[in-house]
Amino acid sequence: MAGPKADTGYGIPDAGYGMPDTDDRIMILHLVSCIWDPYLASSKSPKMKKLTCFLALMISFISLYAQYGEDHVVKLTEPIVKEGKAMYRTEMASWYGTDIFLEAYKDRANIGGYFSYPDKDLTKCIFFSKTDNPKVIGTISFDRTYSTITAKTDLAERDFSVFEKDMYLLRKTASDLMRTDTFFKHYQNTDLNIIPIIGNGEKKVYFLTGPKNSGWVIFGNDYLVTFDEGYKVKEKKMLHRNIIPVEYGKKPEETGEIFATLHSHKGETGDFITATDICTLMLYAKFSKWQQHYIISEKFIGIWDCEKETLLTLTMEAWDKINAHQKGIKKN
Repeated sequence: MAGPKADTGYGIPDAGYGMPDTDDRIMILHLVSCIWDPYLASSKSPKMKKLTCFLALMISFISLYAQYGEDHVVKLTEPIVKEGKAMYRTEMASWYGTDIFLEAYKDRANIGGYFSYPDKDLTKCIFFSKTDNPKVIGTISFDRTYSTITAKTDLAERDFSVFEKDMYLLRKTASDLMRTDTFFKHYQNTDLNIIPIIGNGEKKVYFLTGPKNSGWVIFGNDYLVTFDEGYKVKEKKMLHRNIIPVEYGKKPEETGEIFATLHSHKGETGDFITATDICTLMLYAKFSKWQQHYIISEKFIGIWDCEKETLLTLTMEAWDKINAHQKGIKKN
């Protein structure tokens, strides 16, 4: 199971910082130990066959509890999943849009910044000039595939639309706040990415920490700031108290294959996965090759399926019943 390393290069404490307590780790291992145990790599192993059958039984029990006992939890987590996927959509446009734009636009000194937003079936990454009265200097439009081949590039200079002007002002306000407010923490080898969102009568900005070094996924050190109509701060919230770097870049022969990872939520982070967690997992799952990620809180266990991009959240009560049943099977 992957977790923080003693020498991460991010200027944070060593292993165990922000990770689940021992009891939490053991509880999760009851379910998923057979996935990444390097000693059970051979499907011909009798022990592996037994554990595979056990895992199938556990999954069926989880599905049963999810179907009949967790409907109220789904209603609480659905908006989080929707928000996380919306953030992923804009971040993908920003990732690939930046590459395309910097390749096509040669006057680097004139680039003031960028932001991305959904526009019907497209997602657009807008670049604006570094002038007193900024103008749009580039528009990169993506379909749902985010293919750089089918992306459309428009370098025509133009004025902001009304919505784009609001997005620009929101991003600028957030950027100024991030630079001057000690509420935000900055770690070496990381960047705080600004994700402005306007919709449903709200103006808000997520701040998501991303690694400068490849081979790492970073959870935590993320923030949500909401603004009023005049771009004044209404509320500031630190979503995770810790920064949790997880390494995926090592070769499988060095670490064993890692199919699942986890981190814990405590206190003000809340009971459920965060939208920033979902965005991060969707951005990096294709590189890390993870299949699942677990989020453990005092009352719930969330299981994010990285391949299906779906969330299953169980109450601890349901988990305890599953765990008790599993112990009964082991005795037999």
